[in-house]
Amino acid sequence: MTAYTRALVTGASSGIGEVFARRLAAGGTALVLVARREDRLEALAKELDVAVEVLAADLADPDDLRRVEERVASTADPVDLLVNNAGFGTTGPFHTLDVAREEEEVRVNVLAVVRLTRAALPGMVERRHGGIVNVSSLAAFQSDPGNAVYGGTKAFVLSFSEAVAEEVRKTGVRVQCLCPGYTRTEFQTTAEYETSRIPKALWQAPEQVVDTSLAALAKGKVLCVPGVHNKVAAVGSGFLPRVVQRKLAGALGSREVP
Repeated sequence: MTAYTRALVTGASSGIGEVFARRLAAGGTALVLVARREDRLEALAKELDVAVEVLAADLADPDDLRRVEERVASTADPVDLLVNNAGFGTTGPFHTLDVAREEEEVRVNVLAVVRLTRAALPGMVERRHGGIVNVSSLAAFQSDPGNAVYGGTKAFVLSFSEAVAEEVRKTGVRVQCLCPGYTRTEFQTTAEYETSRIPKALWQAPEQVVDTSLAALAKGKVLCVPGVHNKVAAVGSGFLPRVVQRKLAGALGSREVP
């Protein structure tokens, strides 16, 4: 893994973000941990044998996001690895969902990624060293009926990350878009996502996802899809007409309005 001095990880209180924190700390990288649940961050910080800053913030809140931006852009103890992991999903027919919650989803999944990436890049480009991991999803590769806003936000992260990666590819800065499939975290509970019909073979542990991401980042790979079955799904979706993709996704989800 390419050596990083200090990483800022959002959504670090559980799941993929927590595993990123643990893996990076094991490699000697100092950390800035960001999440809403300060108690969890403090407990995690006590377990890690590196310098850890705890920054409790709700990235849907403009003032909190601004505080995190300022830390990312700071030239004092600069961050040379940014992991934009924070995010959440909602499920159900779009017209039935609370629009305020959907806006929060866009703010966390899209706006925070854009603003924190923008805050990180000038210093990284100037130093000609740095890395950014933007966590998207396998849902980015096709429409996702029943998760319309979530899938849309993750498609944005994929397109945005690939474009920025190409812009900075000669600067020494690496940008990765991480697209995990079904991963055993708290995400499904928060999203009220029904998982009983998902085969066990399709699930991955967050440790598998993070280890694959960090190995790919060290090699400079822009797109990282952990798991052979997920790679097949991502590639396969590109060969199907969009109308077929859409109807297949709707049938599998069974969330259309009768």
